[in-house]
Amino acid sequence: MDKHTVPRAALAVMAAALPFLGGCLGQADDSAIVATRTLPQQRYDIVQALAANGANVVAGTQSGALLSSADGGATWARHVVGPHSFLAVAACPDGTFFAADFYHHVVGIAADGKPGKVLPLAKPETVLAATCDAAGRWWVAGTFATVAMSADQGATWTVQDLGEDAHLTALQFIDGQNAVLTGEFGLFFTSRDGGASWQRGTPVPNEFYPYAAHFATPAEGWLSGIAGQILHTVDGGATWTREDSTVGAPVYRLFTQGTRLLGVGPTGVIERGADATWRSLAIDAKFPAFLGAAAALEGSAVAVGGPGGAQRVELPAG
Repeated sequence: MDKHTVPRAALAVMAAALPFLGGCLGQADDSAIVATRTLPQQRYDIVQALAANGANVVAGTQSGALLSSADGGATWARHVVGPHSFLAVAACPDGTFFAADFYHHVVGIAADGKPGKVLPLAKPETVLAATCDAAGRWWVAGTFATVAMSADQGATWTVQDLGEDAHLTALQFIDGQNAVLTGEFGLFFTSRDGGASWQRGTPVPNEFYPYAAHFATPAEGWLSGIAGQILHTVDGGATWTREDSTVGAPVYRLFTQGTRLLGVGPTGVIERGADATWRSLAIDAKFPAFLGAAAALEGSAVAVGGPGGAQRVELPAG
């Protein structure tokens, strides 16, 4: 017999002993893993968009899930929609939401956060901004300077081509008639008729690439861009002045919480002070400070999101 060959009798003894060895070692306890998989938020979640209607909040993730909260971000529910990557979520006046993904789809979302039917979206090819206007119509803007509107919750769309080979990155309806569109190469458009037509404004200097825009009135607004640049206008975009920032990092979203003007980015939450200087705020975030989305909540809280999911955070006193 070869010295490396195990006798059959020995194999039989080893096989008979296996059940007893298993009993000694015990069964692997995977209950913690199973419990983790059922959590509404997963470690791999990357929240790319957030919107809020009062206490109802919806977050869109890169992995195709929609997260919703009915209590201002205290607890969350998970809705797996499919192979999507949600780039934009908008809140509508009737309490509902809608989301747009990277793969040419939109989905309506009930006030309680439950997604409806996924619908195709032909243009823009990639949605970079979405909003609801005062009449509840859905608006999206994105690549190739294309803006589209749906008055029937995504069933049909009216598309406007603004004639530029450029990305439109921010879209805001300031009121029922006034709206702004911003894009790369300093593109700046306004509408005075509820989006029926768009007028090209004075280009933002130095081919400014805006990550986000926020207008408090048709005259006064802010743009954020690369390397933490923040520009301010008080004449509807005719001229811009640069505001000081101690952050030195991009700002991906601009929004208001009450009277406070805020932004989020790689350093967390920042705020514009009374001296027009932007500074970081200390917040209690459960995941790394890198934030890609935010939405104002009732009281003194905001919902923030990025790698790791979404959460509610209380703002320090202003």
